[in-house]
Amino acid sequence: PTQCDNWVRTSNGGHFASPNYPNMYPPNQECIYILEAAPRQRIELTFDEPYYIEPSFECRFDHLEVRDGPFGFSPLINRYCGLKSPALIRSTGRFMWIKFTSDEELEGKGFQAKYSFIPDPDFTYLGGILNPIPDCQFELSGADGIVRSSQVEQEGKTKPGQAVDCIWTIKATPNAKIYLRFLDYQMEHSNECKRNFVAVYDGSSSIENLKAKFCSTVANDVTLQTGTGVVRMWADEGSRLSRFRMLFTSFVDPPCSGNTYFCHSNMCINNSLVCNGIQNCAYPWDENHCREKKKTGLFEQITKTHGTIIGITSGIVLVLLIISILVQVKQPRKKVMACKTTFNKTGFQEVFDPPHYELFSLRDKEISADLADLSEELENYQKMRRPSTASRCIHDHHCGSQASNLKQSRTNLSSMELPFHNDFAQPQPMK
Repeated sequence: PTQCDNWVRTSNGGHFASPNYPNMYPPNQECIYILEAAPRQRIELTFDEPYYIEPSFECRFDHLEVRDGPFGFSPLINRYCGLKSPALIRSTGRFMWIKFTSDEELEGKGFQAKYSFIPDPDFTYLGGILNPIPDCQFELSGADGIVRSSQVEQEGKTKPGQAVDCIWTIKATPNAKIYLRFLDYQMEHSNECKRNFVAVYDGSSSIENLKAKFCSTVANDVTLQTGTGVVRMWADEGSRLSRFRMLFTSFVDPPCSGNTYFCHSNMCINNSLVCNGIQNCAYPWDENHCREKKKTGLFEQITKTHGTIIGITSGIVLVLLIISILVQVKQPRKKVMACKTTFNKTGFQEVFDPPHYELFSLRDKEISADLADLSEELENYQKMRRPSTASRCIHDHHCGSQASNLKQSRTNLSSMELPFHNDFAQPQPMK
């Protein structure tokens, strides 16, 4: 449905009328008017004379429908018909939705309505005077770009503590449409649309071109059907922390020409936007395709994931460990004679025959005490030894002619050798 007949708008209000007013309106008509006031303002609607709309019970046939808001599902104020013009109608917000409907028979002269803007009592200050809202407008164009609320403060469009009412006008490339995607979005007072919101218009900033309005915690992507988009942000004095950042992309409908890229989502973007590090398509095909074609370097392959880094580090440590083991194996080792602490009586009995005790020389003046200890040890040894008749003579000069009587020679060993050890005059060398 579209508006009917002339609709005059001014900064302070405007007026509109039914088709052919003050003549008879035609049958089967449907006209919609959406009124929008500035932030912190409301709308007052009055009707001129003459006024005539076909009367009916509950205005079921020809009628005028008025709603308190910008949509056809906004709260219903009332339905009007008959011979008497309605009384003053006032909105509770900054929008008003009006629809005129006529059926196929019984027409009338119709109506003419005037509307004006008044201050919203929720935002009045001392004396009822509103703080002025500064002029804040920006323009962007091209294949893509960023719309961001931080631009308002960076360019000094408003002062701290002032309300924000700014408009960004976006111009697409020739014969292209606009796709908008939010990169960042935060409303300080979410779901309080009187205090702050972000609105998107398709074609112009007129309320009938309102495409989407965001004032909650979530903002969705928006696809416009024209080459002109308008983004409007409103934030009152207590909502200055609200912010947004939006990416716009110019696109054309398929089939794609030679200098465009098919996005797999009923849109073709310029080839210059492919592999630019930003997702310009509705789905990230433009950047995924880039990663498939790009040849990654050795360093990028090594550091691609943490798992690769851990694996390579573990491999290096393992190689160093193996090298250290090989070096230790190849080094020459010193042979060390281990001294057995246990006494093997069997082996000792087989190989040991008491030699002449010329094994050491007496060099100490106090050697007599050591000699007594040696005599005691020899006696203990003789007690431990088992008599053996099968012991063989290892050294011939030990046995001599007494080989036939081994037991007797060993019994007399003590008496034969001890006198020699007491000879301190001339020590014998060790054998």
